[in-house]
Amino acid sequence: MSNHLAIATVTATLQHILQVAIQYDVEGAAITTVSLNEIGKKTPENGVNLFIYQVTTDPGVQKQDDLWTKEKPIQPTVQQVALDIRCMISFYGSNSELIPQRLLGRVVHTLSRHPVITQTRLQDACANSTAPFLRNSGLASQVQQIKVLPLNLELEKLSKTWSFFSQTPYILSLAYKILVVLAEGDKTPYSENLPIGDRQPVELTPFPSPPRVEQIVAKGGLDKPIFADSTLMIYGHNLKGKAITQVRIGGVGFTPTAVSNNQLTLPLADLPSYVLRVGVQSLQVVHSASSTDRFRSIYPVIESNAMPFVLRPQVIAVGTDHINEADDGMLTGMVTVEVNLAIAPEQRVVLALNEIESERPNAYMFDVPCREQSAHRVMIPIKKVKPGIYLARLLIDGAESQLEMDTDTNSPTYERYIGPRLEIQPLAVQT
Repeated sequence: MSNHLAIATVTATLQHILQVAIQYDVEGAAITTVSLNEIGKKTPENGVNLFIYQVTTDPGVQKQDDLWTKEKPIQPTVQQVALDIRCMISFYGSNSELIPQRLLGRVVHTLSRHPVITQTRLQDACANSTAPFLRNSGLASQVQQIKVLPLNLELEKLSKTWSFFSQTPYILSLAYKILVVLAEGDKTPYSENLPIGDRQPVELTPFPSPPRVEQIVAKGGLDKPIFADSTLMIYGHNLKGKAITQVRIGGVGFTPTAVSNNQLTLPLADLPSYVLRVGVQSLQVVHSASSTDRFRSIYPVIESNAMPFVLRPQVIAVGTDHINEADDGMLTGMVTVEVNLAIAPEQRVVLALNEIESERPNAYMFDVPCREQSAHRVMIPIKKVKPGIYLARLLIDGAESQLEMDTDTNSPTYERYIGPRLEIQPLAVQT
């Protein structure tokens, strides 16, 4: 059962689900959660905006109060409320490239195929390092299914709903309802007062305040991906220890370059490569007592909570081998990708290819076969691929490599993705 974080958890989960869905169709598109009148002002160039415009109670779901037997002491009643959430999903971007229509199609396709928000998706959203405020949400434990269903509003009613919340011109939008979300108050556990003992003053050992990590981001902001050469900004409380402060990653402690009570700075480039693992990594702040601390034998080390962050791979080189053409003109062969960090055998690896320089670009995804040892290079068999030039990305345990963008203002491909570039052609025409 969830608490006051129920609505925020639903919003963050939808944002996470749709972000994964749209990123393969429109590069750079993002899922935002701003007010309707802020679309185009505080949003990226292309994207989808989620705006919850109404939350109502559901009278069809009966409240359930905690039941207590006579053997248990009287407990305060915990009220339970069933909520239906209504959400406006809006699509913005270049109309000449039909980006709003393409994003709308992907969102409808995704929500129609997966209308139920599963427990796993809720847990993933709450574990995301960009949303530490959701760590205490209990929505994933709800027994009732949470469904996302289209709300078939006529154009007149849809436009009225839009204009009621925004003074800006209407843009392409859909309305959805999310039901049912159960929220309850916090229980006050029954406890007895400790017995009064000897009133003589005694020397008590101070209980230390452990460090608390709230957020991990790359230097530069929340929207910056984390790579092996990034500098981590670690935010929280009580981060500075009395004697020694370290950051533990992969079971190894490292000294941050800047330390304050609410912020630590750690350049990942200073860490040995064997410590860093592509995908989700766990980080802790560790305080060690000094040799002169009189409580050293009681509290030699104080650890913070473990906070995850996603380390993304970087593609160094990509190429093809043994490309053969079938009778239908489609190609089969091998693609070799080299990345900056070693990939463990148990990690799931996916190759994503997006065709460029084509009026009707094709897109493919191929799983990398199981491997026996860690390596910087993987070989991926591809099949039934149309000849052409592609942008190549590697997804390792869900962590995606970044595409290279053209920053030359005089280039015809300015602000477009240009690499890593992979040409897939029959052997006879490869250059």
